[in-house]
Amino acid sequence: MAISMYTASVPVLIQMLDSLSDVLSKGEAHAKEKNIAPEVFLQSRLFPDMFALVRQVQIAADFAKGIAGRLAAADLPAYEDNEQSFADLHARIAKTKVFIQSLDAAHFDGSEDREIILRPGTPKEKKLSGHAYLFNYGLPQFFFHVTTTYAILRHNGVELGKKDYMGAY
Repeated sequence: MAISMYTASVPVLIQMLDSLSDVLSKGEAHAKEKNIAPEVFLQSRLFPDMFALVRQVQIAADFAKGIAGRLAAADLPAYEDNEQSFADLHARIAKTKVFIQSLDAAHFDGSEDREIILRPGTPKEKKLSGHAYLFNYGLPQFFFHVTTTYAILRHNGVELGKKDYMGAY
């Protein structure tokens, strides 16, 4: 039995966005408990040449909406990338989930063969089948940024474990 592109993407994205939100809540609570300014965590990074936590969450949300939207051949909502607080990041995750959940599963039918064009019209343009886009590009990118957010908080002393990363499934 073949797995649908919808089933391979949307439930996984929702699970991990929920996990990301929960991890952020634990980070926020830890900062408050330890009397650490939230900005310390929000601007933390694992290494100087990596993006800070805020940008990691923004990119994770962008990949989530991009994966689902492109596979469903839907117009992607534009986000301003102006989040500056934990509340802002939670709102971004929430609006991403609303968008993803609004997509009709039937629009994913046949998307494994749909051509996905990244950065159209630029020297970095890349064309992928929907299948390659989901499994070889989109999901790995999404998981990288979710994992890096988790790692930044864990590195800063937030008590997190694998169960927090995985979320409810």
